Amino acid sequence: MAIDHVTTLECTICGREYDPDQVIYTCPEEDGVSGILEVKYDYDVIHDNFDADLDGTIDSQWKYEAFLPVDDEADVVTLNEGGTDLFDAPNLSEELGVETLVKDDGRNPTGCFKDRASSVAVTKAKHAGRDIITCASTGNAAASLSGYAARGGLDCRIFVPGDAPAGKLAQPLVYGADVLAVEGSYDEAYDLSVEVTDEYGWYNRNAAINPFQVEGKRTVGHELAEQSRVRGEIPDWVVFSMGDGCTIAGAWKGFREFYDLDYVEDTPRMLGVQAEGASAIHDAFHDHDDVDDIADTLADSIAVGRPRNTIKACRALEESGGTSLLVEDEEILEAEKLLGSTEGIYTEPAGATPLAGVRRAIEEGIIDTGETVVVNSTGFGLKDTESAKRATGDVMRIDPDIAEVQQRYDVPESAAADD
Repeated sequence: MAIDHVTTLECTICGREYDPDQVIYTCPEEDGVSGILEVKYDYDVIHDNFDADLDGTIDSQWKYEAFLPVDDEADVVTLNEGGTDLFDAPNLSEELGVETLVKDDGRNPTGCFKDRASSVAVTKAKHAGRDIITCASTGNAAASLSGYAARGGLDCRIFVPGDAPAGKLAQPLVYGADVLAVEGSYDEAYDLSVEVTDEYGWYNRNAAINPFQVEGKRTVGHELAEQSRVRGEIPDWVVFSMGDGCTIAGAWKGFREFYDLDYVEDTPRMLGVQAEGASAIHDAFHDHDDVDDIADTLADSIAVGRPRNTIKACRALEESGGTSLLVEDEEILEAEKLLGSTEGIYTEPAGATPLAGVRRAIEEGIIDTGETVVVNSTGFGLKDTESAKRATGDVMRIDPDIAEVQQRYDVPESAAADD
């Protein structure tokens, strides 16, 4: 059996199991929000097939192909996603007062973390004989899937909310996708994408329901585990923003797998950060009664009012001994500027949200000054330049006269003459 390392798909609610070789999204016995499926593996088979040369050399996420739920005979559709750097951040560390590292997934081929999932989605869709692939997105998944669909020779049809950032929609259009702007929220665009999937049989990449998308995302956990092993230190905290919840769930699953297989000696605690205007997972984790399913935040990539992977996200937080917290939009903008001005890493608002969360966690005593923290930047800043303008203000405008430069920077005349 070519995919014998995948044993079953298990419902996270009722525990029913399903054949992993079929195209199935959620448990038919549960509703579409709750019946999320979990991919289960035979780790003895994975260990036997994995070349555990963990020297920190990671050309792409497909170094971990033995872990990924794809058939051995499938043609992998890849743009060399993954293998992103884990940067030391000395300037940021000094600013925060804790040792901080930055995992920069904005360096993926289409500029976002979601490429890890899109590569798996298009690979599986193509191997299953599907010609059309779809998803709902606020922008990043749309761009990511469109690029990989073009690479794999599939037609791509994307549903986005009407207020999605224009900069993010340029990418899927360049990649040749049909971009359908739904006059409504992300959740309404999502519901429509599921409806057309059921009606027309298009392959659905939505990480919210497609169980294999979390599996692609979990390669970031494998990479962090390997990179931490090479550094000789497991971080105390790994921090992600949360929208639907599948990213932090996947990252924890990947890191925990390496621990369970004795590739690393410890695991970090996971800190999940949400915007105050889109707090459903945080509210569920902390047992809040009043949960608002309306998302209102400038961090569009995590503006999810009805997250489908709440169970997996909360399980990652609980199993790791971690927690979640909320930050305001202004804190996100401040963090975006802080990351750029201290370390030269340009991130979009959702990618800055973890850093905003670290600052809040330090203030609240969740993170101690002697601990090590990994901040995960999940998207490149050019995807949302309007938010960057809000974070920084406009450029300085001057006349073409050196006297204006001298006056602005209070340069002594003698120094100007010497130069």
